[in-house]
Amino acid sequence: MQYMLLIYSNPALEPTYGTPEFQAMMAGYFALNEQMKADGVMVAGEALRSIETATSLRIKSGKVETMDGPFAETREHLGGYYIVNVPDLDAALKYAALIPAAHYGTVEVRPLMDYNPAG
Repeated sequence: MQYMLLIYSNPALEPTYGTPEFQAMMAGYFALNEQMKADGVMVAGEALRSIETATSLRIKSGKVETMDGPFAETREHLGGYYIVNVPDLDAALKYAALIPAAHYGTVEVRPLMDYNPAG
């Protein structure tokens, strides 16, 4: 089963770029990437640009509306994701716990819908 591991963090709590703490955090991400590849569970994963680059879209009364930035007002921002292919939620949670941002943010684990099940 595939799960998406959504990485939310508060930019004010993240290590500052260029600091030893930032380098340690990135080393954690690189190690996690290698572990998930070696375990054969990594489907995809990317970081997202900052929320200032986001555009939100909705349709109201048949009219498309766009807004700069994310829709939700929150201190934690979606900063990246992984998609893993693992047997169950417990396995997905194991990898989610290894994401460095879990120490200062939140990792949301959600199963992906399968609209084309085999068999």
